[in-house]
Amino acid sequence: MSDAFDGDFHVIRGIKEDGAKLRPSDWIERLSSTLASFGQDHRLKYNESVQPCTINGEKCLVVARGLSAKNPKMYDFVMGFAKGNKLQIITDRRVGDRALKVSLKSGTG
Repeated sequence: MSDAFDGDFHVIRGIKEDGAKLRPSDWIERLSSTLASFGQDHRLKYNESVQPCTINGEKCLVVARGLSAKNPKMYDFVMGFAKGNKLQIITDRRVGDRALKVSLKSGTG
């Protein structure tokens, strides 16, 4: 499914500042799953503010900047992980037709 995000987001790439890939390669799914919950249909639902996605063929994690006000502990956890592992973090503020176009992963069942 292709969606557009409107507003302020951090895009966390699986690439470190030195150009190396972060291992294990499923870190995005692991991190986003710890912040997910199970719906009434017993399927995993990712938090709306922390979404695994694909941008230009690359797996990334999109984090809503509003999460810092809504749930500061969750925001600090995710951003602390990214900064601690020296991952590339890009801030995206595009809206409307220019909004970030991503392919969201649906929850697993």
